[in-house]
Amino acid sequence: MQKFNNFADLANARMELADTRSDVTTAYDGAFLEQSDMAKLSVVEEPMAAEMPDPDMARAAVELAIGTVFDVLKDTRMEEFAQQLAWGMVNSFHMTARLVEGREDDAAKKLGEMARHFDPSEIYAVELEETQMLVQTLQGCREALEAMRDHASDLYRVETGRPFTATRGSQVSKNGVTASQIQARDFLAARAKDRRAQFQPEGPLVVVSGGMKEWHDYEMIWDILDDIKSRVPNMVLGTTGMRKGVDAMANAWAQKNGVQTILFMPDRRHGNRAPFLRNENMVKLSPVEAVVGEGSGIQSNLAQRLRQAGVPVHVRRIADQRPQTQRVGASTFG
Repeated sequence: MQKFNNFADLANARMELADTRSDVTTAYDGAFLEQSDMAKLSVVEEPMAAEMPDPDMARAAVELAIGTVFDVLKDTRMEEFAQQLAWGMVNSFHMTARLVEGREDDAAKKLGEMARHFDPSEIYAVELEETQMLVQTLQGCREALEAMRDHASDLYRVETGRPFTATRGSQVSKNGVTASQIQARDFLAARAKDRRAQFQPEGPLVVVSGGMKEWHDYEMIWDILDDIKSRVPNMVLGTTGMRKGVDAMANAWAQKNGVQTILFMPDRRHGNRAPFLRNENMVKLSPVEAVVGEGSGIQSNLAQRLRQAGVPVHVRRIADQRPQTQRVGASTFG
């Protein structure tokens, strides 16, 4: 759990989250919309009249679940386990959403195949409509789970000072086509557009990479990112995916400031070359600015490539950090 010099620091962090309550409520309201009067959750089950959960109750349940873990274990011999328990709760939302996404994608693939092969029979029309209902229902459930996961992730960040990072972790026509088939094609097109927007965020890319050990001065990294965002307000953050050190500090800053993040993980199929190929691919995306913290030869290679590409690079060394005793709060990013 993140350590604070006094309760005021934790209170300020919780107040910061409370200030975003209207945004959280809006996110829940949007994610828990009723797409249809009927729902369908599997191919074999009949459509059913089942409502989505109440968004306010869902939001309150997430806050109660995460908050209670920290409140009950605080100042006890089990306090150190609160972070792991809360991480597991956030990760359960994430993994469940991914499982639902897999079912949604399978149903969408079937819907696409049906939409491409016209059959004038009534059986085909019914199956097409029910498959579309299945995709819509699963999409709605996924979006609701993702809203709960994002909310739980924010609560986790406020309580621990760390960002949550998942383990693995978007009419009859002249041609005689039925109305259902036209609707299916339109729905697939809209769904594809939505997924592209989710998984391919648009905006100038700012790259951050650094070592995992001996880094504690997150305020130094945050100050640089604050300055960049003031000049590039629509920036997208790209990190090398480390769960500690500079990358974790940058991810925490991104969550705090609502900046979309892309984790560039090395492809282990390439063996020892993987991190360097990852660096090369990041530079090919033409980042507008970069922050590189002292680490290993991987960071040195990235800084060199960025400079060769003419990208402004902010290099910070471990020795540039202020001693922990001179800072308001301690960090758990190391």
